[in-house]
Amino acid sequence: MSQAPSAAMAATLADELIRCGLREVVLAPGSRSAPLAIEFHRRAEAGDVRLSVRIDERSAAFCALGLAKRSRRPAAIICTSGTAAAHFHAAVIEADESAVPLLVLTADRPPELRGTGANQTIDQLRLYGPSVRWFCEVGVAEDRDGQAGYWRSTACRAWGLASGSAGGVPGPVHLNLAFRDPLVPPPEQDATGTGQHSAGVARSRGRSSSGREGDGPWTRFADKLVLPWTERGVVVCGDGDYDPEPLLNLAAQAGWPVLAEPSSNARRGASALGSYQYLISDAGFMASHHPDVIISAGRPGLSRSQLALLRSDAMVRHVVIAQGPGRWADPARSATDVAAEVELAGDAVAGQVGGWLSGWMTADRAVGLAADAILDADDDLSEPRLARDVAAALPENGLLWAASSLPIRDLDQHMRPRSGLRILASRGASGIDGLVSSAIGAALAHQATGGGPAVALLGDLAFLHDAPGLMIGGSEPRPDLCVIVVNNDGGGIFSMLEQAALPGPFERVFGTPHGCDLSELAAAAGWPYQRITRATEVADVLAVASLPAAGIGLVEVRTDRSGQAELRHRLTDAAARVLR
Repeated sequence: MSQAPSAAMAATLADELIRCGLREVVLAPGSRSAPLAIEFHRRAEAGDVRLSVRIDERSAAFCALGLAKRSRRPAAIICTSGTAAAHFHAAVIEADESAVPLLVLTADRPPELRGTGANQTIDQLRLYGPSVRWFCEVGVAEDRDGQAGYWRSTACRAWGLASGSAGGVPGPVHLNLAFRDPLVPPPEQDATGTGQHSAGVARSRGRSSSGREGDGPWTRFADKLVLPWTERGVVVCGDGDYDPEPLLNLAAQAGWPVLAEPSSNARRGASALGSYQYLISDAGFMASHHPDVIISAGRPGLSRSQLALLRSDAMVRHVVIAQGPGRWADPARSATDVAAEVELAGDAVAGQVGGWLSGWMTADRAVGLAADAILDADDDLSEPRLARDVAAALPENGLLWAASSLPIRDLDQHMRPRSGLRILASRGASGIDGLVSSAIGAALAHQATGGGPAVALLGDLAFLHDAPGLMIGGSEPRPDLCVIVVNNDGGGIFSMLEQAALPGPFERVFGTPHGCDLSELAAAAGWPYQRITRATEVADVLAVASLPAAGIGLVEVRTDRSGQAELRHRLTDAAARVLR
């Protein structure tokens, strides 16, 4: 196999579908579907198919429906994993009822990431129920004999059942495609495509009841777990609606740092860090700050470094706090214990703490100062500075709704610990969908119980994805909500991923520039609109948002994707220099 397995599967399926007669492909951008996006872009450039790109999966699916209905030939629709696939459902139902031939190609996480709380991972098996003529879980690509023949026969069968040429009524067919990293071919590709990589290696370790390391995959469960104290511990708080207070108290008692995602609402107190993502992504720092115990709660997973910390090695005890009966997040599959609650054995031990916590805190302050020096060098309004300043300036009892892509990650890297702010995000499945409407609903509930000002921090694609959420009837209840949209004319997060190294397909199938004038969209919905360009204007915007009866308003911040990517690299380099 001359390609990495995921790329080889995408290329073979595309080739066979085109050989069968596929001419129309509609793509909604995403990361997990990168092998298909890259391959169909290549085939479109060669003139083999026509490729259409749509930001909204629902729109993409109905566009494909129209193409297939008029041409009477199957059209393919492609999306990434998670709720993206759910947005195809309405078009799939229509295709079923109208006997319209559709090929529904949904990217998925590999089996080892399912059911673990991994990012953008839902149950996509038989997602559309009886509305499809055939469902096939194609399986993860592997470098072994017979794979190409299997992929080609699967594509042929899908085409035949969708088109009706295999007998029966035309209609939708669903192929669920689990892609394992690498999704994008590396510069020097392993010719066999079977090189080891962490995403494909299942953890297999546990502890016996005596506490001795075991050889098999085994996890211990407890309602209450009493841990012996060790100096080198960390508390990781992921997204979720849970009370973090017991964990914050435990961290203070033990002298452990708290690595809290913003939507955990645990980034407060003396042990919480504001720049921990820079610390855990630095190999040198982690070599000297390797924990013996990790306690995690909620759904962690905002960065690869965070997952690498959780994965760690077989000598680390990883205790996961259950979210409820039979429900806990373990995306690294590294849990040695699952418990409803945890406490330390013996009396308070803070007096025994040496340099462990102070080492984390000193590094955190130094990195934060280095980052602030770059962000505050002038009055330019960058994306990281906007996130930092909004989180700092929102008044007590404020609400901040953050989009699941770059806004929540910018907050995670630059938000300083503070109390009195409620941060929410759709991090369950980490979708781009419904965020305008979700923020409006959250603000209504927040202010109905006496809450203060509410702000939503969204990217342009997330904002446009829920454009219908702007249209609220004149007599309907409206909250006081300031929606701040970072408009970098496309998917800024992809500029930070491997896809950015592919100059050919990148801009169209990942960057997805839209060229929309957000002021006109706001005017159509009757929303007040303001564009700000300077960092000093953020405080003025939030002051207006804090006024009673401020109503709903849109604030636009325009940035440049390439410039913001370069800024983030500068911040990472500065952090590395400080830590050295």
